[in-house]
Amino acid sequence: MVDCVRKRILVIEDERDIAELIRLHLDDLGFSVTISCDGNTGLRKASAGSWDLIILDLRLPGIDGLEICRRIRQASSSVPVLMLTSKSSELDRVVGLEIGADDYVTKPFSILELIARVKAILRRAELSRGGVAKEKGEVHVGCVAIDSTTRGATIRGEPIDLTAKEFDLLLHFATYPGRVFRRLELLDSVWGYGHEGYEHTVNSHINRLRSKIETDPAHPELIVTVWGVGYKMNAVADNRASA
Repeated sequence: MVDCVRKRILVIEDERDIAELIRLHLDDLGFSVTISCDGNTGLRKASAGSWDLIILDLRLPGIDGLEICRRIRQASSSVPVLMLTSKSSELDRVVGLEIGADDYVTKPFSILELIARVKAILRRAELSRGGVAKEKGEVHVGCVAIDSTTRGATIRGEPIDLTAKEFDLLLHFATYPGRVFRRLELLDSVWGYGHEGYEHTVNSHINRLRSKIETDPAHPELIVTVWGVGYKMNAVADNRASA
């Protein structure tokens, strides 16, 4: 159950009717909703405020939604992002997921579906920050240490700069070292939805994660490919150990 009270949501949407409809229904649930109707203002508000969720349209005047999402993640912000996309913008949905959006809703959407996605994203965020994280505490696999309470990770004591989704992916692998995961399993467990047809989103995130934790990303030793099946975290690798 999501505690909606005091949750702060930023809606960046240039269609005023849609933005006000979203605000009306989320206000009724106890959320605190702020609206921005163009990309430039939306990015400033996203960067300056402390938000529990950003609902982001991809087609905006000024800076578009993809660039806003990219800049949010470049700033290492872990705020969840829910994209609003059109039916014809499949490529934008793929790119948005790959640069760090947590989920998407396609226009025209059911307000009930939107609310369900909002609650699901916030529920996962609460579990990550709260009870589940406290129960798991710090996870060690080889030279990697992951603190799920602070959402920080190190490799041989050096901090790793991870996006929210990269951290979730690393934590998921480290929680089950040696277990092989298919791409659809990772999409369901880490992204929260099956996203049929978007398995390559997993590949992109794993490639970026490897670039940050592997000595030689072209020949990974920590997160390895099991050909024809999926990926696993090598339970014994410590590829940055001293010689």
